[in-house]
Amino acid sequence: MLKLLTKYQAWKSSEDGATAIEYGLIAAGIAVAISAVVFTFGEELRDLFDNMAGKISGAGEE
Repeated sequence: MLKLLTKYQAWKSSEDGATAIEYGLIAAGIAVAISAVVFTFGEELRDLFDNMAGKISGAGEE
């Protein structure tokens, strides 16, 4: 019975699951931030990359 109680106390004080949840929340926050930036500046970013791609592809033709 004492072994069972000791194992329960060790399991109860373990913080492995809490750490994993914290990392998951951080990753979710970063994903939301990236989504917000892409949603807000999506058109400008696409135009910027299209412009850069055109300049790169046209650079070898000169």
